Amino acid sequence: MHQPTVVVAPLLARITRCALRFRRTVLLVWLVLLIVGGFASTRLSPLLSNTFGVPGTDSARAATILAGHFGDRSDGEYLLVFTTPRPLAPPSLAHLQAAVDRAVSRVPSAHAGPVQAAGPHVLYDTVVSQLDLARAKTYSALLSRALRPPAGVRAYVTGQAAIQHDLDPVFRSDLRRGEFAIAFPAALVALLLVLGLSAIVTLPLLFAGATIATTLGLVFAIAHTTALATYVTNLVELIGLALAIDYSLLVVYRFREELERGDAVEEAVVRTMITAGRSVVFSGATVTLGLALLLFIPVPFVRSLGIGGLLIPLVSVAAAITLLPALLSVYGRRGSARIRRAPRRRSASGFWHRLAHAIMRRPVLFLAGGSAVLLLAAAPAFALRLTPGSADGVPRALPSVVGFDLLRGTLGAGALSPTQLVIDSGRRGGAASPAVRAAITRLTIRLRADPEVVALEPLLEPTRRYAELVVIGRHEYGRQPAQRFVERLRTALVPRSRFPRGTRVVVGGGPAQGVDFLQRSYHAFPWLVLAVLALTYPLLLRAFRSLLLPLKAVLLNLLSVSASYGMLVVFFRWGLGARAFDLYRFDQIEGWIPIFLFALLFGLSMDYEVFLVTRMRESWDAGLDNAHAVADGLERTGRIVTAAAIIMVAAFSGFVDGRIAGLQEFGLGLAVAILVDATIVRAVLVPSLMAVLGRWNWWLPARVARFAHVEPSPLTRRPVRSC
Repeated sequence: MHQPTVVVAPLLARITRCALRFRRTVLLVWLVLLIVGGFASTRLSPLLSNTFGVPGTDSARAATILAGHFGDRSDGEYLLVFTTPRPLAPPSLAHLQAAVDRAVSRVPSAHAGPVQAAGPHVLYDTVVSQLDLARAKTYSALLSRALRPPAGVRAYVTGQAAIQHDLDPVFRSDLRRGEFAIAFPAALVALLLVLGLSAIVTLPLLFAGATIATTLGLVFAIAHTTALATYVTNLVELIGLALAIDYSLLVVYRFREELERGDAVEEAVVRTMITAGRSVVFSGATVTLGLALLLFIPVPFVRSLGIGGLLIPLVSVAAAITLLPALLSVYGRRGSARIRRAPRRRSASGFWHRLAHAIMRRPVLFLAGGSAVLLLAAAPAFALRLTPGSADGVPRALPSVVGFDLLRGTLGAGALSPTQLVIDSGRRGGAASPAVRAAITRLTIRLRADPEVVALEPLLEPTRRYAELVVIGRHEYGRQPAQRFVERLRTALVPRSRFPRGTRVVVGGGPAQGVDFLQRSYHAFPWLVLAVLALTYPLLLRAFRSLLLPLKAVLLNLLSVSASYGMLVVFFRWGLGARAFDLYRFDQIEGWIPIFLFALLFGLSMDYEVFLVTRMRESWDAGLDNAHAVADGLERTGRIVTAAAIIMVAAFSGFVDGRIAGLQEFGLGLAVAILVDATIVRAVLVPSLMAVLGRWNWWLPARVARFAHVEPSPLTRRPVRSC
C-alpha cells in the first residue's frame, strides 16, 4: 500500500510510537482530565449567561450611561408582577410596596421603583441593579423567596435574569434526555451494527467521555475570565459526543483492517494512525478552522460560542493522536475481535458495491439528480428571516415566563426589554435646560403617536446631564415590528425632534441591542465565509494532493449548508412537521444560528469528505484507474461513513428533542446537513462528479506540490490497472 508522504504522516508515526511507549502515563493523564473536568462541569452553570451586547454601538453606549448614572444595568434588571382578585386599596398597596422594598434590599445594588398598575388585576414593579446577568440570575430565587405580598396577592419574578435562572434546569434536563434517551442508545446500536459484538465497542464511548469532560473543564476555567453563553454546555456535550464517536469509529474500523494483515498490534496501530488518524487530524483541523474564525466576529455572544465550539475539535484531535493509540494497544487483537462471529469482509455484490458501479456507469445522471435534490432543498433559504432572540421559544410553564405572559397580556410584550433612549446634554444640568426639554417634548409627542409605543416613562438622573425615555413597545425586542421601530427612532423620530447642538441621543435597550447584534454580526459574516473558503482550500490540497478535489469539496459543502438553511425555513417558518416533532413555529430564525451552522458544518462535512477521498487517493496511488479508485473508495467507506452519520444525526437530534427554540433550530439544521451530506453528497455527488472529472481529480503540478510540501501528482503516470 502506498504510504502518505505529506509531512503529517511521519510526525503522526512518531507521536503514535511515543504514545505507545508511554501508554500508562497517557492513560493516567486522560483519566485525571476526565475526573477533574467532570467535577468542574457540575459547577459550570452559574458562570454562563446569554448576553447580546455589542461593544462600540449606540446600544452599548446607552447601556454604559444607564449603568453609570442611572444605576440601571438592563441585563441585571428584574420585573416583579403581581396578580390580585380585586383592585388594591391604598393601605394594601402601601403594604405591597413595603414588601417589595424589603425583598429588593436582599439583592446587592438593587432598588425598586413604585408599584404600578398594568391592568385591572395586574400590577408590576421594575427593579434595577448593577449586577451582570450571570450574577443577577443567581439572586432570582432569593428575591422570589423574600417577596411576601399581602394576602390574596400572587407574586412572580420575571425579566431576563429570572427567565435565565428558570431555564438553567431546563437546559440540564434537555441535555440529559437528549444524551441518554437518544444519542447514547443510537450510538451504541450503530457501533454494534458496524463493529459487531466486541469489547472494542466500548472504546468510542470511553474516548467520548474523556474528551467531553476535558473540554468542559477548559470551559469552566475560561468562564471565570470571559462571558460564555448558556448554550455552550449543550454544544460541548452533544457535538463533542458526535465528534468523539465519529473519529474513534473511523480509527477503530481501520485498525481492524490493519490487524487482518497479521502484523504486530503496535505496527497496526501506527499504520492506522498514519491513514485513518491522518484523516481525523485533517478533519479536526477544518472544524477548528471554521470555529476559530468565529473569534473574529466582533460580537461577544458569537465569540463565546466560537470559544466553546473551538475547544471541542482541539481536544478531540489531541485525544485522537494520544489517547486513541494507547487504547487501541490495550484492546489489542483479542479486544478487537468479534464475539462468536467471523470478521465481516467486503461483499462483491453488496449495496455499496452495486451503488458504486451504478454511479460509474451513469455518472452524469446521478450528478444531475443529486444536484437537483440539493438545489430544491436549498431554495427556501431565500425566505430566511432573522431575529436576535425571543422569549417565546421557551417553556411557558416556568414561573418567570408565566409572570412575563401576564405582563405582556396587559402592558405589552416590550415590557420584558424596553427601548431606552438616553439624552446626553454634554454638561451638568443641561438636560433640564429649556432647549433640551423642548426637544424631549417634541420627541415624546412623536413617540406617543407611534403605533409601536404602549407606554412611556421619562427619567432624569441626579446631575441632570442625562435624561432617559423608557419606551415599552407592543412587540418583543426580537420581533420585526420592534426592530423597525428602532430604525424609525434612529433615522426619523430623533433627528426630527431637533435637539440642540452638542446634545447626543443614543437608542439602547433590548430592541436596539438586537438590531446592533444582527447588523454587526452579518456585516462580518461574508468575511467569515471568504476566510473559511480561502483557508480550507490549501488544507484540503495537502490532504488530497489535488487542485480540483478541494474546490469540489468546497462547492459541495456550500450546497449542504444552503440545504440546511432551507430546511430551517421549511420546518420552523412554514411549520412542516411542527406537530409531529413538537417543534416551535416562528417567522424568524435566531440570528446566531446561520453563522454558527456555517462555521461548524463546513468542518463537520469535511470529516466524510476527507475519509472518503483519502481512501480513493490510496487506491489511485496503488495503481487503480480513476473509475475503479473512486468505486473502491466508496465501497470501503460507504458503510462506515453511513454509521458515523447516523451517530451524528442522533446526537444532534438531542437538541431537537429539547424545549428551547434556538437549540431546536440549531439541532435540526445540523442533523439535516449531516444526513444530506452523508447520503446525497458523499454517496452520490462526490463519486459521480469524480467519475466525470476522470484523471483530472488527481492532478497536482510539481510547482504547486513543492509549495505545499507534498509529492506532485501529474496527469501522466505509470500504466494503470483495474480491480
